[in-house]
Amino acid sequence: MESRKVFAYEALVRGRSNEPAGAVFGAIPSSALHIFDRAARIQAIGLAASLGLDTGLSLNLLPRSLETLPDAISSTIDAARRVGLSENKIFLEVTEGELIRDLAGFSNTINQYRASGIHLAIDDFGSGHSGLNLLADFQPDVIKIDMHLVRDIQGHGPRQAIVRAVIQACEDLGIEVIAEGIETEPEYHWFKRAGVRLFQGYLFGKPAFEALSAPLFVA
Repeated sequence: MESRKVFAYEALVRGRSNEPAGAVFGAIPSSALHIFDRAARIQAIGLAASLGLDTGLSLNLLPRSLETLPDAISSTIDAARRVGLSENKIFLEVTEGELIRDLAGFSNTINQYRASGIHLAIDDFGSGHSGLNLLADFQPDVIKIDMHLVRDIQGHGPRQAIVRAVIQACEDLGIEVIAEGIETEPEYHWFKRAGVRLFQGYLFGKPAFEALSAPLFVA
């Protein structure tokens, strides 16, 4: 917000009738889930390049893809290189919704690719299985605080205490914090006062179909 610049766009999966990602993934057989996950990233990179993206690009990654598909990440990097998108613009978002069974193996694999310049983000931090373990044993580049912690935080003392502790931990660890799901100015101003500088949510813009939506910057 301070620089009035877009940090990154997130590529979202939607159904033919604008169904959310959960509905789309829920309709895919488990045997094909991670193949679809990989294909979605490759498709998103091609689309981003055709739209002239010049910011970061956030792409979701199901953690178990690393167990089932040897090229889960390398295919993403290859796709970026084919269209001239620098690896250091790619943010792989790992949702807490899928349990990481082998944290050490996951960390080793991700770190190999981070050396090439890609970044790792924990999406929906505070909603699932692995967030604190990842912070303790494997520090991501970015965390996105889950919208359930964000919602109406300005009037919810326990959420405020939890989020302040997370922000302080991330500051100590050198991890960037994004407040996601911001829908109201009071939510935005609370996080701004707490020291957060990156925000995502309907207050600033809504998803656009095969387009880069224009952001609304809030004072």
